[in-house]
Amino acid sequence: MQIKDNKLVYFFSGILFSVILLFIFSFDSSKSSISENSNDLFPHEYRIISPYIPEQIDFCGERVPLENDDVRERVEREFVVQTYFHSATIFYLKRINRWFPVIEKILKEKGIPDDFKYLALAESGLENVVSPAGAVGFWQFMDYNAPKYNLIVNDEIDERYNVEKLTYAACDYILESKNKLGSWTLAAAAYNRGLNGIKTQLERQKTSNYYNLVLNNETNRYIPRIVALKYIMENPKIYGFDVKEEQLYKPFSTRIVKLDTSVTNFADYAKLHGINYKTLKLFNPWLRENFIVNKKNIQFSIKIPQNGTFEIIPN
Repeated sequence: MQIKDNKLVYFFSGILFSVILLFIFSFDSSKSSISENSNDLFPHEYRIISPYIPEQIDFCGERVPLENDDVRERVEREFVVQTYFHSATIFYLKRINRWFPVIEKILKEKGIPDDFKYLALAESGLENVVSPAGAVGFWQFMDYNAPKYNLIVNDEIDERYNVEKLTYAACDYILESKNKLGSWTLAAAAYNRGLNGIKTQLERQKTSNYYNLVLNNETNRYIPRIVALKYIMENPKIYGFDVKEEQLYKPFSTRIVKLDTSVTNFADYAKLHGINYKTLKLFNPWLRENFIVNKKNIQFSIKIPQNGTFEIIPN
């Protein structure tokens, strides 16, 4: 009797196990059929695709050799990253409407190709960020480079946060690199790797072409990232970005007040000009303290907003 009972247990256990397996396979099969039909999961017809790469790409009129497989893959990588880094790219599209006109004017004045505005975008996203190494501002300048390019950096003033002055300094660095290295592409690479760093590698590797250089990963990706940003910013809808005109950040409208004296308290100074301290710092982030001891009576240009967008909020 014990033997018969055991056989019955094994029999019904086998049936139960088969039923469970059938259920599992059926569940997996239904999941598979859903995943194959993207409309079931994404009714808005969202698709993840490899982004369009133009057949011809240039930086400052200098051709990017896409026929080289290594170069093409490096460029494609940056197109993919910028296309699918949605949050950052949307804000780039918004900010360039405010800041590119400021940068373009200075680039033109200094005789530098307009494409270099995308270098600033690649460096900082057009924000006054500080890198882990201590580079500051839209163009990411180190403090030890500041004096050579006529930027004041001390406890009270840091002109690396002044977009216009920093752009002039960056232009001088770029022109110096172009004169010594011979191409705009190498000048841009030198902005990331350092003039001496690129010059040393050109001599060591016996080439005069950026795309033939063996470089660190960051500099290797640098020019491809800049050209990817250029083409996406110029053709956003091709890459799926639909930012309306009214959603773009408008350029600031300001008036200039000259300052050539000391200021004991910039909060009081701001009130004298009809704004609050926060607004003063927003438009003049290069003021690093709430006072300035201007012993040499250097003349600074203080920006004050023209419109009422930045009115004082009642305390």
